[in-house]
Amino acid sequence: MATTTETMYRATASAASGASNLLFDEIKTGQSASVPHTLSKPDVELLAFLSGRVDALQLIDGEKVQDGDSADAVAGAALLSALLQRQLPGPGTVVLEQALSFHGAFAVGDQIVGTVTAGEKHAADRSVVFHCTVKRGEDIVVEGTVTVAVPDERITYRPDAAPPKLILRRTDGIAKLLSACDGFDPVTCAVVHPCDRDSLLGALEAARHALIDPVLVGPEAKIRAVAETEGVDLSPYRLIATEHSHEAAQVAAGLARDGKVAALMKGSLHTDELMGALVPRAAGLRTDRRISHVFLLDVPSYPRPLMVTDAAINVAPDIRDKADIVQNAIELAHVIGIERPRVAALAAVETVNPDMQATIDAAMLCKMADRGQITGGLVDGPLAFDNAINEEAAKTKGIHSEVAGRADILLAPDLEAGNMIAKQLQYLAGADSAGIVLGMRIPVVLTSRADDVRTRLASTALLALVAESRRRRASA
Repeated sequence: MATTTETMYRATASAASGASNLLFDEIKTGQSASVPHTLSKPDVELLAFLSGRVDALQLIDGEKVQDGDSADAVAGAALLSALLQRQLPGPGTVVLEQALSFHGAFAVGDQIVGTVTAGEKHAADRSVVFHCTVKRGEDIVVEGTVTVAVPDERITYRPDAAPPKLILRRTDGIAKLLSACDGFDPVTCAVVHPCDRDSLLGALEAARHALIDPVLVGPEAKIRAVAETEGVDLSPYRLIATEHSHEAAQVAAGLARDGKVAALMKGSLHTDELMGALVPRAAGLRTDRRISHVFLLDVPSYPRPLMVTDAAINVAPDIRDKADIVQNAIELAHVIGIERPRVAALAAVETVNPDMQATIDAAMLCKMADRGQITGGLVDGPLAFDNAINEEAAKTKGIHSEVAGRADILLAPDLEAGNMIAKQLQYLAGADSAGIVLGMRIPVVLTSRADDVRTRLASTALLALVAESRRRRASA
């Protein structure tokens, strides 16, 4: 979803077409520039957020910015600011003062045009007063002046530069995870084959936050080459050299089995290569519980943390596997402070259909929870994705449930569905994510090779919370 800022950035950047900014002496009185913009529903939602007018009518209808609302001011000022800072005078311009008045109201679909015209120039501070208007058709909805400081050096706009990725979040889940770890002792953690930028820097950033005490396991020359390229010092950390990634996985498994590390973190090797060293009974890391993976997602449009399981390990789990997968996720929810998590067993429909195994499994899981075979949470299903996370969708379909529309945990019918759900929420909805493997004697972070440092840091914070919870249970 393009935000107002991003849309205006694109419009003015396009007009600039790679041109440099104008210097003070190059600006002529009466010189002007304009940019058009069509107000969209996402624009209105963003403006409501920025102006503080986030009322139910405005967010549900999304049709109009009320007359005289501060959102009108935000919209007009944003369009004019983008025009001044991207076109005239251009990059490097600093807004010093504005005196704008607002008339009428904006509505979704309005075609508006912002215009700035150079007026008084003040050589002492290299400032220029611009006369500004925003029109909707022939009607002036914003007018006034904006005084700017003009840069004293040439700055060239790069037409291929992408606008920043702007996402509105209800909460910052990663910040909350990190705060929850305050005061914990760092977890001794083997970082397996950290031979690329993000896997190494993610581990070192986690160490900087006192989440882990990393033990780097992998080819020494490759790890040190990455460190040298990124300008980081490895001297504070233990490094165990191996010939290749397969050996790194085996060595890390041995460290965990022997109690020399309390957790594992995947670096730049394949998931199946690492798990192949951990899963065999001979590795000594299995429990009676099925091993499973949980994504913890902070979805900007969802008011609570959302877990998706299993999206990384169990390809086609049967009903016994799913019971363990649900129990693992419930216990993780307890660790992050959700006392009675709501579990939605997903299927394509919300009714039991003998021809659709996912619906049968969901119904069986509900009864298992009723009989105490799954504990610590509420389980309902089958539920389709929409009525699992949206209360209006659940009401429309006549579903009466403590889980429907308010799920904390989404149980996917299989790995393919779970993986697609999690990655769509990440890449299309802008969700921050953390991921962890449960059901083993130690917590394991399975990051994707495409994950950035921020995602790896979030996953490590989740690892620290799980490790601390286990330490406290062991000492109780």
